[in-house]
Amino acid sequence: MKTTNKVLADKARPLGNYPHVKRVGDFIYVSGTSSRRKDNTHVGAEQRADDNWQLDIRAQTKAVIENIGELLASAGADLSHLIDITTFLVDMKDFSGYNEVYGTFFNHDTGPTRTTVAVHQLPHPNLLIEIKAVAYLPL
Repeated sequence: MKTTNKVLADKARPLGNYPHVKRVGDFIYVSGTSSRRKDNTHVGAEQRADDNWQLDIRAQTKAVIENIGELLASAGADLSHLIDITTFLVDMKDFSGYNEVYGTFFNHDTGPTRTTVAVHQLPHPNLLIEIKAVAYLPL
């Protein structure tokens, strides 16, 4: 079975020794993805004049899903090929905003299966959400 790994030069570099995307046969696995940009800033994280951070779950969710779409495109797939996602939220108080934005990309008739869990923290304090995904696209 053919296996390929990809690290995309135009995306934020993985924080460890793992690929953005791994294709194994007909399956495409997307590593945990955040709203981090290539320059290591984060969509949905704005520093206010008082030096505190304003974090926006809706903006971060949209950016994460769009990032996943771009990662899938590198393997010839798109969001419609997703079969399963796992979402990690730092705080379940953000579930409603996350769910609202999620619903603009997916629906229960055609969307992937989904699991959402709360986690203690993510790799950067400005991150509210991370999503890992699995897609299916026959070779």
